[in-house]
Amino acid sequence: MEYRGDEALGLVETIGMVPAIQAADTMLKAADVVLVSYENVGSTLVTVMVKGDVAAVKSAVEAGSEAAAKIGKVTAFNIMPRPIRPIGHIVMAHDIDSN
Repeated sequence: MEYRGDEALGLVETIGMVPAIQAADTMLKAADVVLVSYENVGSTLVTVMVKGDVAAVKSAVEAGSEAAAKIGKVTAFNIMPRPIRPIGHIVMAHDIDSN
């Protein structure tokens, strides 16, 4: 799935895969967003990324980070409204559709 940079990008980072999966599931159920990728960055940190319109991504990230925090530790979350195009190259390094 290509990330073009004309949509908002939402990120939730957790310690461990279980809260990350909970965040992803909740984000996808909470709003009209698409799972872009996930990254296991080491030291047990896992980042899940979604895209969609700004309002949907904001709602999804809020819901996902709250759900993950109930069962684990959320280390960071962020909403980037229409980030610049080169961010897409970073995001696509771990595209869920590339495997």
